[in-house]
Amino acid sequence: MTKARVHVRLPTNLYAQLCEEADRSGVSRARIVEQALRAWFNPDSKATLEARLLKRLDAFDLRQSAIEREVSFTFEAFCHYVLYWLTRTEPPSDGERDAAHALGKRRFDHFIDQVAKKVALPESYFKPRI
Repeated sequence: MTKARVHVRLPTNLYAQLCEEADRSGVSRARIVEQALRAWFNPDSKATLEARLLKRLDAFDLRQSAIEREVSFTFEAFCHYVLYWLTRTEPPSDGERDAAHALGKRRFDHFIDQVAKKVALPESYFKPRI
């Protein structure tokens, strides 16, 4: 591929910066100017920092909304489960109450230990069980 030759005049201070960057990075001055022109003509690079940040924030907002929706579904399902369990489970008789409380305490402690272990694991270990 042949390249066209272009002659331009640059202010002395801008030329000095160009030479300094070329010496420091080991890239030719022509390559730096070529990359600058590519960036200039690329429509994405023309977007201001603010516009790019707004675009990313909008995407973040969409993801956050999806997470909130999933959490609300999970919470609603949990509430229905607890309501069902409370309405369908018979209370223990007076003679079995102490034993049931002790068993419930052991089960609750085991549950809390399992949750603590899961929370302590890195996020990559969490796999949904669906």
